[in-house]
Amino acid sequence: MAAIRLIVGLGNPGAEYAATRHNAGAWFAERVAQRLSAPLRSESKFFGLYGRAGDVHILLPQTFMNLSGRAVGALAHFYKILPDEILVAHDELDLAPGVARLKLGGGHGGHNGLRDIHAALTTPDYWRLRVGIGHPGHKNEVATFVLKPPRKEEQTAMDTALDHAETILPDLLAGRFPEAMKALHTACK
Repeated sequence: MAAIRLIVGLGNPGAEYAATRHNAGAWFAERVAQRLSAPLRSESKFFGLYGRAGDVHILLPQTFMNLSGRAVGALAHFYKILPDEILVAHDELDLAPGVARLKLGGGHGGHNGLRDIHAALTTPDYWRLRVGIGHPGHKNEVATFVLKPPRKEEQTAMDTALDHAETILPDLLAGRFPEAMKALHTACK
């Protein structure tokens, strides 16, 4: 199985969104960039903040969530990165804060960033790191909920999940997906 060559952190650009639940994926990618000593810099041809450490590319699209596929598609095409070599970290309403899950493929579950990436890659068969943010309880409240910062206890739980996700990075970069999934899913119950 192929190793991860591109890590994408979904979120919305700008200081007003930096601390919101919708940026949980971006928080993971920022951690990876720091861990790999790959500073993120604006790169217009990839429509985002981009860093590289050896064969590993890191991208934070700056297109707003609904147009994330534009950035992911541009970088994947330029470097000839296959969908199963891509890990997209994103916020997940269906998981509680403190839970993170790794999976390959699947639907977009109404997540507009994933929907746009599906369209750009013409397949849903890429890896996802689903970072739990919880659900507001009613679908009409979702848009407001994701664009607000998590409560203190939620942020603490999310940070712990991101810590666990960061520890599986060596397995992801080596293509050891069963080991990565077991470690993450055991740590984030």
